[in-house]
Formats: sequence, C-alpha cells, structure tokens
Amino acid sequence: MKIAFSILFCCLYLSCFSQTKIDSIKAIKLDEILVNPARHFQSKRTTSQQIESISKKEIEFQNMPTTADLLASSGKLTVQKSQQGGGSPVIRGFEASRILLLVDGVRMNNLIYRSGHLQNSITVDRNMLEKVDVLFGPSSTIYGSDALGGAIYLQTKGAKLLSQNGNKKLSGAAISNYSTVNQGKSVHVDFNFASERWASLSSVTLNEFRDLKMGKKRNGSNAFFGTRPFYVETVDGVDQEVANNDKYVQKFSGYKQYDLMQKFVFQQKESTTHSLNLQYSTTSDIPRYDRLTDLSSNGTLRSAVWKYGPQKRFLSIYKLTKDDVFQRTKMNVNISYQNVEESRINRNFGSTKLNSRIEKVSVLALTADFNIKINDGQLTYGVDIYRDGLQSTAFQENISTGAQVDLDTRYPDGANSTFRAEAFVSFTDNFTQELSYSVSARAGYTTLKSKIDTNFFNLPFTSIEQQNATYSGAFGLVNNPTKNLKLAFNLASAYRVPNIDDLAKIFESAPGTIIVPNENLKPEKTVTADLSITLWERSRFQFENVFFITKLFDPIRTDKFTFNGQSTIEYEGETSVVFANQNQGKGHLAGFMSVVKAQILKALLFEGSFNFTQGRIHNADGISPLDHISPMYGKVGLTYQSKIANVEAYMLYNGKKDVDEYSPSGEDNLQYASPDGAPSWQTYNLKAAFFPIKNTTLFAGVENILDIQYRTFSSGINAPGRNFYLGVKYQF
Repeated sequence: MKIAFSILFCCLYLSCFSQTKIDSIKAIKLDEILVNPARHFQSKRTTSQQIESISKKEIEFQNMPTTADLLASSGKLTVQKSQQGGGSPVIRGFEASRILLLVDGVRMNNLIYRSGHLQNSITVDRNMLEKVDVLFGPSSTIYGSDALGGAIYLQTKGAKLLSQNGNKKLSGAAISNYSTVNQGKSVHVDFNFASERWASLSSVTLNEFRDLKMGKKRNGSNAFFGTRPFYVETVDGVDQEVANNDKYVQKFSGYKQYDLMQKFVFQQKESTTHSLNLQYSTTSDIPRYDRLTDLSSNGTLRSAVWKYGPQKRFLSIYKLTKDDVFQRTKMNVNISYQNVEESRINRNFGSTKLNSRIEKVSVLALTADFNIKINDGQLTYGVDIYRDGLQSTAFQENISTGAQVDLDTRYPDGANSTFRAEAFVSFTDNFTQELSYSVSARAGYTTLKSKIDTNFFNLPFTSIEQQNATYSGAFGLVNNPTKNLKLAFNLASAYRVPNIDDLAKIFESAPGTIIVPNENLKPEKTVTADLSITLWERSRFQFENVFFITKLFDPIRTDKFTFNGQSTIEYEGETSVVFANQNQGKGHLAGFMSVVKAQILKALLFEGSFNFTQGRIHNADGISPLDHISPMYGKVGLTYQSKIANVEAYMLYNGKKDVDEYSPSGEDNLQYASPDGAPSWQTYNLKAAFFPIKNTTLFAGVENILDIQYRTFSSGINAPGRNFYLGVKYQF
C-alpha cells in the first residue's frame, strides 16, 4: 500500500503543474451521445433509462483477460464464475437468460441459454471492443425477450474508410500482455486496409491461461476456504487422489482461447453502406473447476473429469445502412447467422465411463429498424425475426476398451427449434425545452417445438410445442430544470419466453438432483419503475442516483416435482431427487445505485459507485430470498491522467451475504461458500499506462495488492490472488 500511496502523491503533485491536454480514459460527459442501445442517436441528458458505458480507452487501460473480467472491474455489476474460463454477469439481481447479451446489435441469447450461470460473454474478444453499454432495467421493448434485468451491448471495432482513418491506407495495432497470477499470455494483431469506397479490418487474438493462483492472506476474521489440497490424476487408467504441491494453485483451471474477426465495408453512395462482419471464437477444453472440487458421500473427490469441450461461436452479419430511404428515413437492416457449439464431458472418480453431451445451435435472423425525425421528435420502428435450431447428441465411451454406446442427451435428441417475429415502435419528443418524454411498445409471436426421438426415461410425452403472444411497453420522462440537474422517471415492462433449456432439458444440477421437462411453463414477466436524480457541475462533477422497484410475475423456479408418479429416479447410477422448472407465485426486487465522479484537480478524477439490491419471492412455501441477488458492492478510485501517463488506484468491495439470505433454489451455490455464507471483501489495485514514444503504450499494474483470499458471490472458484501484469501496444 505504501507504493500505491507514493505513486498517488506523485500524481497529485504533477497534476498541480500539468498544463497538458488530458488523454482521458474517463471523463464526466454531460451530453454524451448514446448510439446503439436505443437503436438511434440520443443524448444521455435526454435518456430516461440508466445506461453506463465503458469506452475503448478504458477497455484497453483496464487490461483484463476477458470481457467478463472487464465487466466485473467496472464496479457497476457483478460477475459469477464457476471456472476461470467463464463469467456470468448479474444486473439488478437478474442473471444468465434473464439479461440479454448483444454483439453488434445481434442477440447472443439462444434457445439453450440457461437460467443458471453462463460463460458466453468471454467469446467476444475484448481487444476488438469499441465500446460496452450496460442497460439497467427492462429492455424488452427495444430488444425483445430475456431483457428482464437489463442488456449488455458489445460493440466491436469497425473497418474504416480513408476519410475515417486519417487518409491512412494501412493501419493497425499489435498488443501483448503477461500476468503472473495464471502465467497468462495474450497476443493480438489487427490490420485495417482502407480506400475511398471500401475497407477491410482483420484481427487475430491468442490467449493462454494456466492454473489460477488464489490469494494467500486471510480475509480479515473471515474463514479461509477454497484451497485445493488434492486433485485427481489418472495413471494407466487408474484414478488416484494426489496431494497438491501448492494448495493455493487451483489445479485444472487453465485453458486457451483463439479469436478471429474479419470485417468489410463498402460505401456504394454517400447515403448507402454495405458491411460484412465475420467473427469466430474457440477454446481448448475448459475444466469446470467447481465440479472438480465436489466431494462424494465418502469424502473423496467425486469427479475425475468434468469439463466443457471447446466452446465455438461463429457469427456473420450483413448490414445495409441507407440514410435516406424515403422522406429522410434512415434504415438499418441486419441479416445474420450464428453457429454455436458447446459440450459437457464428465467421468466419475473410479469409473471407466466417460460421458459426452454435445449441443449444436444455429440461429438465422433478420432485424430492421427505421428512424425519422418528426419536428423535434424522433420516431424509431422496426422488426426482429429469429429462428433458432438445436441438435443435441450424446455418447458414452469406455476409457479402457474404447467402446461407445448411446447416452441420454441433455436436450431432446429430435428436432428442436424456436421462432420469434416481433415489431416495435418508439417515439421521443419534448413537452417543453426542459421536459422530454419517450414512449415505446413491442408485440409479437413466438413458437417452440421439441421432439424426443430416444425416450430414455419413458417420458409420458415425446414432443413439446408452445405458442406465445409477446408484448411489452415503456414510458419515460426526463426533466432538466437547470443545467445542473436531471430528473428521470421510467416505467417499463419486460418478458422472457421459456426456451428449450427451460422446457425440455434433462439435467443434473447438483449431485443427487435431476431436473426433468415440464411442458406447462408460461413466460415470466416484470414491471419496473425507476427514478433517477443526477446532479451535474459542467464537466467537473456528476452525482447520479437511481432507485428502482421491480414486480416479477410467474417467475420460473426450479423446485421438487413428481415424474411418472415418482419423486426420485435413478440417474447415472445414483438415486436422484426429481426437480422441474415451474411458474411459482410472484416476486419483487428493489434497490438503488449511486455513481459519483469529481474532477478534484485538472488531471485528477475521483470516481465511486455503490449498488444495493434486495429480492424476495412469494409462493406456496411462503416468502424466501430470490436467487442471484448479490450483496452490496461497488468501486472507489482515483485516476490521474496526462499526456505522459494514466494512473488509477482503486478499491473493489463487496458486502457480506449471510446464509439465511441465500435462495433455497440452490442457484446461489451455497455449497461453494464459507460456512457463514459469502464473506465481505475488498481488494486494492494499482494500474498505469505510459506513453514513452509515439504510437506506443506500456501497461503495468498490480491487482489484489494485499493478496487477499476471497470468492465472489455464488462462484465456485476463488478469485485471483496478487497479480502483476505487463503489456505493450504498438499502433501504426
């Protein structure tokens, strides 16, 4: 800490004499223009919904290994982890399939997005991010199903024409990073070729992360937990428990990742642009670390193998932009195709049976939006059409003989598909110069079809079909009575239509627990009211406070169920209690978020955030905590910015979550917490970027300076210990 305070003192001293223009990574922007989140241009001053942005400069400066880690470092949302190669963002107590991920305007959520914990966010290369926008609260009216708690819009860099690239025909960047906590190595290169009418952007990123080291120092008076004293090795086909040479190294948590991107843009006319966006991401096998630490009833490790197979994501987007289709209407049309493959591979300790379950998802989509200015107002309308397909297969291999037999699949092994067609409209205008409003609506129709070819469990049905009408609306008011005050109110509804994962999966959620299909699920819905009060003082001070309350209707919950009249069945040689997804009762969530930014000196910025959420569900069993509700959390830091260096010292913090605040559903992973629940924690971090010569940036920093042992709420792997990192970027 002495080093951190010494550097901060130097920064304060330098800032008093600095007369240079600040190359800011963070700034207080009163009239920042938000483009993509609302599907049209809109000033932050007139936006009723809370939106927090992470700029390209900050993304580079934070130097996080994955996009999930980048989100966690913001202090404005939390991220759950079950393994190093993962990260499941949580917004306002909603996680996974209840928040929406978008990349370049295309939904990443597909028909097998689960309500538990997801790792899909890491498949978007953080080196190619132009900007990240986090939309807090219901966003279904703009983007459709799943956006109950909010949406995360990941905007990647685009190919630049000569006029957009300083008349450079060839430009690009090379970035390399190394971190000590996992011996992480990353190499990235991108090239932009430009002419007057067309341009090409190519990108390659290679990442390798070895086993992650946890912190070694006890977290105050909290219990020390999560060490790795033993792991499983298989020698000549025989599983053995082996003592770990270093119990702070989380054995079998490393993985590799490869990301490719290719973009083309062609400007046909001044008002017409065509673009092609190709993205591909794949990984090595990713060990599911939490499952590798599970113990059987006799106290030995339960699994010899538990891993995700290579997580593959391919995305192609053709985009047509026309500025003047008719009567000054601007049009954006996207035609996209996604292909996603994921798999689960596991083998119990001492067993010769290696189980592999593979899911292949394809998504074809057409989205179109139109925007026109009507006097002082702005009208946006459009359609979204998505068709998802799934092929689910499984087999079991005898590791001694190599023989293979069929195995029950995670999802029905027949034809699985969902289809959604929806239209939306949004209008913003001013009542007066100080008072503006927005109103929007969405309506559509969705279908789901799932067919079981191989009925392993003698289900009483072999097909599932659903049709749902969907609708949502939103109304917002923004009042700027003075230049220094913004008051905003937002009332919005949202919905989430059950997908194949909700309706049709057969899944072991925890040892001795089996989830079976339930064809009678209904969509879950929310209504949320937000009130925000923001104080401004030009570009020197901002204090934003957002209060919200959400009513949740027909929440889908996993609870005990009877299957063919039985409450238990045999699954993979073990007697398992039967559970199923069900609509249960009602729920409510409430909370607030505060963000303060203050330009203390010309080159010194203070920033702090605080988040609090509480949630309860009301059903036949009474009142109990909702799952995915993180304890209070936030970030406090100082940033020094000048032409020669940017330096940030900050603290990330998390409150305590007692055992009685955990959800009885099991989604909060109490088994991976300490005996008293989730302890509070705080980490101290110091980061810097230096600009020694033209076009070159050096990155250096230390995270978790005190090497504290901790685990983020609901996670199954300990967070990184003290980490030193170095990086370099050369731009040409």
